[in-house]
Amino acid sequence: MSRVAKMPVKIPAGVQITPEAGSVTVKGAKASLHLVLPKSVQIEIKDGQAIVVADSVSKDPAMSGTVRALINNMVDGVTKGYEKRLALVGVGYRAAVAGKKLNLSLGFSHPVEFAIPEGISVETPTQTEIIIKGADKQMVGLVAAKIRGYRPPEPYKGKGVRYLGEKVVMKEAKKK
Repeated sequence: MSRVAKMPVKIPAGVQITPEAGSVTVKGAKASLHLVLPKSVQIEIKDGQAIVVADSVSKDPAMSGTVRALINNMVDGVTKGYEKRLALVGVGYRAAVAGKKLNLSLGFSHPVEFAIPEGISVETPTQTEIIIKGADKQMVGLVAAKIRGYRPPEPYKGKGVRYLGEKVVMKEAKKK
């Protein structure tokens, strides 16, 4: 069993972890998340802690550490939540939320409409900043990566969609 899997997950007040046959559900103030467990891993609840137990004859003992990390992320997600911030850099690059769609103007001949998935909230405090929030860490990162994928930062002028604080290595222009 991995070192990560040996550490128990502390269950804070207001969070309920329900192990079921082959899955686990984490409920909290912000959301309820569900995880299907691999066959070689089980969850035990003791003294306000969730302990990951792996089969001794498992072919893949590292999965116990992965499951422990996923459950810890779920507990953090239902208590605090996760957020990613994106910045739009470029002349005329804009973002606006309209209902369950994010409208992006990224220098194409057409506007880009991104459908916001369930469980994710998107805010645009300014026209060049996007804040993605949610309880599921994987889904927040996936939505941020998809939006960034429409126009990743290019290395000559630095225009595009980037994570807030991301450093883009600039290339030197061709010399005559």
